[in-house]
Amino acid sequence: MDEALRAVENSLDRPSAARVYDYFIGGTTNYAIDREFAQKIRRRLPLIGEYMKTSRQFLGRAVRECARLGVRQFVDIGSGLPTAGNVHDVADEARPQRDSRVVYVDNEPVALAHSQLLLADTADPARHVAIAADFMHAEDLWERVLDTGMVDARQPVALVINAVLHFIKDADDPDSRVAYFRNRLAPGSLLVLSQMTNENPRSDEERQALADLVEYYEGTTNPGQLRTRAEFARFFGDWELLEPGLVYAPSWHPDRRTLFRRTPSESRVLGGVARKP
Repeated sequence: MDEALRAVENSLDRPSAARVYDYFIGGTTNYAIDREFAQKIRRRLPLIGEYMKTSRQFLGRAVRECARLGVRQFVDIGSGLPTAGNVHDVADEARPQRDSRVVYVDNEPVALAHSQLLLADTADPARHVAIAADFMHAEDLWERVLDTGMVDARQPVALVINAVLHFIKDADDPDSRVAYFRNRLAPGSLLVLSQMTNENPRSDEERQALADLVEYYEGTTNPGQLRTRAEFARFFGDWELLEPGLVYAPSWHPDRRTLFRRTPSESRVLGGVARKP
């Protein structure tokens, strides 16, 4: 716990992508430096907060559907900070038996530190754990997940990679990492993916604003790449997409609280869930 506190204290001289996301979705685990960076982005792309909330809402609906389908094991890669609508909260709400197990994974020390601190207050340590591992080192990550004892690799797992892939450029070969995880999962497992897209901007101004967003993050520890639907679809491999397929996130089983549900393409977020044969 002392190491977690030191990691938080040592991170306050620069924005944290995880805390910026937390700020935009209404969380409280963020600081002035994060909020200043967030406001810089918002001045250029006024709806950025709504885009991030859309990703979080999609996560909740997808986890709820995975639980409804009977999956009781969740691995959330790039989980960021525990905040409103955590995977374990949604899974327990969907399964009153409270028999779901969740492994949160993040490579950002401050995100892991916050996770350890906050999960200590809100989660069941027998079923929920946060670990340090890097998506880019897929084999090591999977070994660490299994070492927790929370996941039985012989049984279906819901693998969540939500709002992460837009922080990984094609040049860094995210394809092989996602394929590695797909190959390790048991039949019946589910893959939950979302990311921001630059497809179908409403105007040249929005097209440029999205390009500027990528440029802003180029100067952080989380540079990335926006993708079209066709460019994003490959991450599901040959798995069967659940209805309604790979869509703008607000079109994926929307409820009355879903942002952009009447204009899904304005959300700038793609999402889908696929099942392993």
